[in-house]
Amino acid sequence: MNGSHVSDGARLSFWDTGAGLPVVFLHPTPLDHQYWRPLTEDLAGMRAIVPDLRGHGASELGNDLPIGGFDLVPDAPVLTMAQYAADVLALLDHLKLREAVFAGCSIGGYIMLELWRRAPERMRGLAFICTRPQPDAPAARAKRVGSIRKIRQEGAGPLFDGMAVSLLGATARQRRPAIVPEVRARMTVAAEAEIAVLAGLATRPDSVPTVASIGVPVLAIAGGEDTAISPADMEAFSSAPGGCEFHLLPDAGHFAAYEQPQKVAALLAEWLRQLEG
Repeated sequence: MNGSHVSDGARLSFWDTGAGLPVVFLHPTPLDHQYWRPLTEDLAGMRAIVPDLRGHGASELGNDLPIGGFDLVPDAPVLTMAQYAADVLALLDHLKLREAVFAGCSIGGYIMLELWRRAPERMRGLAFICTRPQPDAPAARAKRVGSIRKIRQEGAGPLFDGMAVSLLGATARQRRPAIVPEVRARMTVAAEAEIAVLAGLATRPDSVPTVASIGVPVLAIAGGEDTAISPADMEAFSSAPGGCEFHLLPDAGHFAAYEQPQKVAALLAEWLRQLEG
């Protein structure tokens, strides 16, 4: 079933399928909810709730985003992790869900960390896939500035063309070359929205201290060919007091759950068993 709800003036889309333990899947940028489809089709016995994040897919960006929060590009709108977390909480309220398990890739994981700071009582377990708790280093912030400049000069297309290659693992590209245009076709974020997303990523807080407060079970899945998030970065989740199960997929890139949906689904299914009941 697909539906929509309103959060802070923007109409946001979501897909809600299956029955059982509710699991909210938060996709990476600049993709949309379709990122999770191959994986959720391999998972049974759960209720998959898969939103399009604000500004992605069929979800609106909304008006009046704050400007000035990113010091290196002071005229850029900023789509903060706080706004995304508020959108997800509004979705839970819309669905009348007191709590759920969460799975997030990349920005999806950053949103989950913000959610934990705001409403830990609504999170039953957290699965982090190719994401990290550390903030952007200075070099990464400078790269965001370059990407914003590129979008303003050329539009988002050339940036997305490069991301469709660089964020997929070399093994996935070799085994299935069609995966590159497949992923690129899902990158439909408008230029204005992508600028706001990049500014939000650059200004997200340090969440390493947050990990030290996570008292529910954590699953961390890293990709050995991930050019954006290293397995070493993800090892920081091992300090979560609720316990962390860590897995490395040596031949997966940043979009591991799309590249190897069956492997990731199997790991997720086994981990979810401890949260049922």
